[in-house]
Amino acid sequence: MDNAHMIGVVESYMRAFNEQDMSIIQAMYASDAIVEDPVGSDPYVGYDAIMAFYEGAIANGPSLSLNGQVRCAGNSAAFPFQAKVGDLTINIIDVFEFNDEGKVSHMRAYWGPDNMTQG
Repeated sequence: MDNAHMIGVVESYMRAFNEQDMSIIQAMYASDAIVEDPVGSDPYVGYDAIMAFYEGAIANGPSLSLNGQVRCAGNSAAFPFQAKVGDLTINIIDVFEFNDEGKVSHMRAYWGPDNMTQG
């Protein structure tokens, strides 16, 4: 997998949230993808479930910003970022796994209560 492609998808993902543009998110996922957000919760499996999850997430109006480099290895990209909703900040690391067509086939979001701050 080409690192430039994976980094571009991550950058598009950030932009999609900040502009509340579901079409960008729809274009990046494979139809049979899996989303775990956060890891350990029930996964969203398949295109319809994933799009419903993101519609709810975007409706909350989060602002996302990378706070470190995207790390690429094999067919995966990991990236640290902050999600801000009002005065709540969540520090998250996402991992995107890509299929042979360059679509995200599995997304894992690593965060929990210890990664949330108010103010």
